[in-house]
Amino acid sequence: MPAKRKSNKASSANEEPEAKQVKVEEAGASNGGAKTSKPKKEDSVESLPEGTDTSFPTAFNPDKETADGRKATLKITSWNVNGLRAWMKGDGLSYLKTHNPDILCVQETKCSQAKLPKESEVEGYHSYWSSADTEGYAGTGMYTKTKPITVTNGIGIEKHDNEGRTITAEFDKFFLVTSYVPNSGKGLVRLDYRTKEWDTDFQEYLKKLDAKKPVILCGDLNVAHTPADLKNPKTNKKTAGFTEAEREQFTNLLGEGFVDSFRELYPNARDCFSFWTYMMNARAKNVGWRLDYFVLSERLKSDLCDSIIQQSIMGSDHCPIMLSMAV
Repeated sequence: MPAKRKSNKASSANEEPEAKQVKVEEAGASNGGAKTSKPKKEDSVESLPEGTDTSFPTAFNPDKETADGRKATLKITSWNVNGLRAWMKGDGLSYLKTHNPDILCVQETKCSQAKLPKESEVEGYHSYWSSADTEGYAGTGMYTKTKPITVTNGIGIEKHDNEGRTITAEFDKFFLVTSYVPNSGKGLVRLDYRTKEWDTDFQEYLKKLDAKKPVILCGDLNVAHTPADLKNPKTNKKTAGFTEAEREQFTNLLGEGFVDSFRELYPNARDCFSFWTYMMNARAKNVGWRLDYFVLSERLKSDLCDSIIQQSIMGSDHCPIMLSMAV
């Protein structure tokens, strides 16, 4: 099994810049932001034939089946809550009662385990937490109805495991990994760490898990993989989350035997965003990014029923996404 998380205090020089500040550039771009040269073909959203269906689901459909006609037996939700305590104060936990997922994974909890509110314990769910050494920063959590075989915090590499970014739960038929991937930061000050260290080591970690049993990865992966995954690709080529290096690393991950479940089902979807900055009325205008994913081991594709972006659900600057599978 993967090594357990070790504690290592993060220096202030290594702290991740506030992600919400970084992505404000997108809202500016929609209002005549920085001028750029004529974009390369790969920086533009692909033109589709007239009449192409670009829609995607925003609500769970219990009748949605696998390609071979099996109905869903598992629902997993992933949600960057941008502060667990504020999310709970805003009645975020009502999501569990309303939508009844089998598993809910949350990211950017910004809360040490010592300061978890009493309300964080929910009847009918086992809960697990991984917090950063720095209070009020990063962090992940998981609620699951079925008790996992094992739960591991971190990926077994000390330099990555002091920010509470990953929880791995082993179940009978799969590993579930939830992660809050490091943001490259304003001015891309953390791009090299993100792409040359974290992405490389995290991919190796996922491959080792995949060699044992299939993997479901979910969370805020802090990358818009294609130009169709953000509103303004032309003006964000040097913005954290849409640099060539970040996108290339995500492509590399998929090349190691994994699939983006949403694009597997909805390759032509447009305006399919899961994050909107709080500034400039971006959510109302749907000026956003798709940063939240369910990535599956290739051999789980046959069990895939649906991959949903619940854009109407409020409570954070991200919306929840849901995966339904027949496993």
